[in-house]
Amino acid sequence: MNIKILLGIVIWLYGLSVLKRARLSAFYFIVGSAGLFFILTAISRPYWVWFFTHAVIHGVALFGTLSRWCTIMFKMGLVYITNTGNPVVMSIDYECSGIIETCAFVALVVFFPMYQRKEKVFYAVFGVLYIYAINVLRLVVVIIIVHFGGGETFFLAHSVIGRLLFYVLVIALYYNVFTYSQLARGIYREFIDWRQEKLWCTGSI
Repeated sequence: MNIKILLGIVIWLYGLSVLKRARLSAFYFIVGSAGLFFILTAISRPYWVWFFTHAVIHGVALFGTLSRWCTIMFKMGLVYITNTGNPVVMSIDYECSGIIETCAFVALVVFFPMYQRKEKVFYAVFGVLYIYAINVLRLVVVIIIVHFGGGETFFLAHSVIGRLLFYVLVIALYYNVFTYSQLARGIYREFIDWRQEKLWCTGSI
């Protein structure tokens, strides 16, 4: 790991300890979540980008297998979208992996003061899976539009419609989690009930 990152982590942890002792909860949340976001994004490039990118590629590949509207080049991270006029090659790279949005969400959840530790773990895992799913959905929508609309629709599909869909759904996630809405509480309660039922069934066998 880069020495600058290690030094930054040490300074960040010291700053958090000072803010916690001073009971400055608002600054603790801001410094904590912002610092964790930068740390996660800094270490994501050498360690997590490959995993996130290939996870998205495999999600898109499932749709491609079912629809036969695209061909996946796994090693190069490319999606070849077929259509009647002008086929398009779409690259799934760092920005398309959804890792930036995932790091931001996890960093905010970890330092969000309204949740207990178990709730933070639940919402962090739920958010990672949710962002992955809507990112795959975004790319599927791009493939559908380009397949039926032709290569000239790629910019509109990828840069406008796809991004708009993705960020609207991300905002919905943020709203429900960070306002602790009825929907978010319901999802967590459903998970707890399911887990307790599983434990009860396991213990009764």
